[in-house]
Amino acid sequence: MRLLLVEDEKNMASFIKRGLEEEHYVVDLAPNGENALFLAETNTYDLIILDIMLPDTTGFIICKELREKKIDTFILMLTALDDVKDKVLGLKTGADDYLGKPFDFDELLARIAALLRRKRLDKSPLIKVADLELNQLTHKITRANKEIILTSKEYSLLEYLMLHANNVVTRTQISEHVWNENFDSLTNVIDVFINRLRNKIDRGFDKKLIHSLRGTGYTLKE
Repeated sequence: MRLLLVEDEKNMASFIKRGLEEEHYVVDLAPNGENALFLAETNTYDLIILDIMLPDTTGFIICKELREKKIDTFILMLTALDDVKDKVLGLKTGADDYLGKPFDFDELLARIAALLRRKRLDKSPLIKVADLELNQLTHKITRANKEIILTSKEYSLLEYLMLHANNVVTRTQISEHVWNENFDSLTNVIDVFINRLRNKIDRGFDKKLIHSLRGTGYTLKE
């Protein structure tokens, strides 16, 4: 899952970004409203974490502009403002949830997971393709009930493939969702990670789940 973090306070931004990346999220950082609008309009994000107090504008204005531009990405607002009217204003401008500072990082993770599960009809954290299972809450992965250990980036890639099971995903789509904005799409990094996943997911099984489509992309299917 690819997230956009809009936070101008460097220590707070670093803390949140590092924590989210440890939980297998891909995170782009915007230190102000101008940069946030540019990134949100340029890239596809699964969720935006938006601070209210920014050096050049407010999160309320950013949220309103994004909704006016028909960008319907989930928005979770973060702010030190805890007045009820501020929370109401944030929700009225189009935010999906609101979390006051200071906050417990586990609560932030829970709110992010809850919003992202809205995309799925069953709202279950468990994704299954054939005998391959991935739990988005515990990050446990098994195939035929045997646990598979992945690195953070391998997990992100597998999660993206499983969320789009039976569909072809291009290298561009993978680079946008599994790597951040600084990724060089001309390298063979994606191929390397696909091969690593094959070695861990498909090796030893007659039924292969990860498939390459020459000149198109990749798909994960039964």
